Amino acid sequence: MANIIAIIWDFDKTLISGYMEDPILRDYGIDPRDFWAEVSSLPKKYELEQHVKVNPDTIYLNQLINYTKSGKLKGLNNQKLREYGAKLDFYAGVPQIFITTKNLIESEKIYQEFDIKVEHYIISSGLTEIIRGSQVAQYVSGIWGCEFIEVDDGDGNNIIGEIAYTIDNATKTRALFEINKGVGITPDVQVNTKLPEDLRRVHFINMVYVADGPSDIPAFSVVNKNGGATFAIYPAGDMRAMKQVEQMRKDNRVNMFAEADYSDGKLANMWLCNKILEFAEKIREDEKNKLRQFTNIKLPQHLND
Repeated sequence: MANIIAIIWDFDKTLISGYMEDPILRDYGIDPRDFWAEVSSLPKKYELEQHVKVNPDTIYLNQLINYTKSGKLKGLNNQKLREYGAKLDFYAGVPQIFITTKNLIESEKIYQEFDIKVEHYIISSGLTEIIRGSQVAQYVSGIWGCEFIEVDDGDGNNIIGEIAYTIDNATKTRALFEINKGVGITPDVQVNTKLPEDLRRVHFINMVYVADGPSDIPAFSVVNKNGGATFAIYPAGDMRAMKQVEQMRKDNRVNMFAEADYSDGKLANMWLCNKILEFAEKIREDEKNKLRQFTNIKLPQHLND
């Protein structure tokens, strides 16, 4: 097993202040509030009209496709989604927090001795292509999100037309196990591969999960249950959001929370850095204890004549 400390991030309202799709909607003259209100109404609408269950976390994907095909989001395709990623405004301290946390460990010889390192991952019910186009993509080892298949719009242009892959608030837990087992990195390993804990690439006890609220409770629970650390973020000055994450702390859903500012000297930055150092010290001590099992053995001596 590699000695990896994994910082796993939600995206919307965790690294940015709103939804990553909002700049797209505004560019096309659509009020994001109207779009999301319409999306929120769809599960009940389809249940009443067609007696079908709709996943409220991912129904927005269908709505984006419908808007694109109807011309409201004319020409929207994966390339444009990636370009919008470059336009996102991140919370203060991002992406520097990604660099700081990696250098915290990798610049210290005492941790290099045991090949301890920090990796970043993003698990989001947002759009993978937007994240890939953003300034944080270069710092992450893996991205889980929703993806589209493109189709011809009838005029020879590619547009988003089918759903290829989805992540919702429940399946984020599957992504956690994929990180845990090294799916996509360790050859031939899949999420359902039976692996003993000592062969898994990233131990849950070396994971920190960072997100913004109740929708991430399934992921928070998995990380907490398996001995990792959990951290919640709320927008500065938002009393309602602060009370929400404070209740989550009281309910033992998260270990700690802070305002969404990752700058040096801010609580979020200090807590994450401190937790990484705690994990690194524990890994280092565990590795030293393994060595002691062999180095403390008294070696055979030559007998005196």
